Amino acid sequence: MNWFLLNSGPCDAAFNMALDEALLEAMPRLQKPVLRFYGWTEPAATFGYFQKYSEVEHATQLRPLIRRPTGGGIVPHDADWTYSAVFPPGHEWHSLKAEESYRRIHDWLRLAFADLKIETELAPCCKKMQPGQCFVGHEKSDLLWHAKKIAGAAQRRNKLGLLIQGSVQSPEVAIERNDWERALVAVAAAQFHIHWQAGGADDELLAAAHQLAAGKFSQTSYNQKR
Repeated sequence: MNWFLLNSGPCDAAFNMALDEALLEAMPRLQKPVLRFYGWTEPAATFGYFQKYSEVEHATQLRPLIRRPTGGGIVPHDADWTYSAVFPPGHEWHSLKAEESYRRIHDWLRLAFADLKIETELAPCCKKMQPGQCFVGHEKSDLLWHAKKIAGAAQRRNKLGLLIQGSVQSPEVAIERNDWERALVAVAAAQFHIHWQAGGADDELLAAAHQLAAGKFSQTSYNQKR
């Protein structure tokens, strides 16, 4: 139950996606889950790996538009709190079905908000969503606050491991992002018996992330590939 805890701070959009993919690719070497918190140096939007760029560019005014390594819809990154959770092959989370890992990550968020005296709930079913828009309507197991979706996630599972990328549109209450991050870490330690260790981003991983950012996620050929 040893996990790495990584706080990257604000990064540009291409590097944020590149570092998450680099973490996934490094899982067979790291052999420990990583919880990463990160922010954005400028407003941006990310969109699902399988979405059509021509539809995305008309659905949001945010720029840049960066294709994620995970699925899902358009996520605005102008005021959200973002995180990723990455698991190595053979880990319990890696063996879960997608629906269960989605429910589990949002139940973790629910417990963190409860620790801050904010009541949220997992959506029991779907509410009609606007096609391609992650936060218009909701899906089963999305996190709701006063019936409004405040957290969604997208996943990629392959032989290298499992990557979950999550976004929290903070509820309209007086809490700070740092308080929410601390609650998420504390809940995992107390209830899931996770032992936290700072790290996860060594020189090899950071070099891979910079290469992915420059050669892939910042490239028009990748972001407009379909």
